[in-house]
Amino acid sequence: MSAIAGNIARIRSGLPAGVTLLAVSKFHPVEALREAYDAGQRVFGENRVQELLAKQPLLPPDIEWHLIGTLQTNKVKYIAPFIHTIQSIDSPALLEEVDRQAAKCNRSLRVLLEIHIAAEASKHGFSPDECRTLLRNGPADACPHIRIGGLMGMASFTEDREQVRQEFRSLRTLFDELKPLAGDAFNTLSMGMSGDYPVALEEGSTLIRIGASIFGERRL
Repeated sequence: MSAIAGNIARIRSGLPAGVTLLAVSKFHPVEALREAYDAGQRVFGENRVQELLAKQPLLPPDIEWHLIGTLQTNKVKYIAPFIHTIQSIDSPALLEEVDRQAAKCNRSLRVLLEIHIAAEASKHGFSPDECRTLLRNGPADACPHIRIGGLMGMASFTEDREQVRQEFRSLRTLFDELKPLAGDAFNTLSMGMSGDYPVALEEGSTLIRIGASIFGERRL
């Protein structure tokens, strides 16, 4: 068993039922992704559109690709034909552009709303109040070619586990509050990365985004 396969098996063995493991493959070569694929991994996440476009044609068609990094509106058209989920919707303008490009491809695209829960100002996302307003205004009517599948958030980069826990807990609370507004498709709470996913799982994450703990340190 390769190191990557062993890492995937180890992480999966500790996941509660119903939690999705997303392999964050940014900066790692296609060969590493193939090792993960051969180990049964099917859900992969990339941060950059350019890197996603380079890798996607070289790998099997049954991979479920997620875009997890900041997305500019002028790049949505490049990924709309094949992307499974865009996790980084951080503005109404981006949501509207995804809807336009999905319509051109005759697709319904799944998205997650990114919520700013961290202390760092550099993190992106809606505030909780902005997210409440968006869902109360009925985005499904204005954007018929998107499906809002849940929320995504990144905790602060800190050694303070209690701060991280409180940030994840706040996102879970918001998720539970908004679910009645959003409907049955709203079923994914994406939180937790290599350094903090055990805490995220304790706080109710349904999807963890793991890079270094699967592939090793990223190659710049």
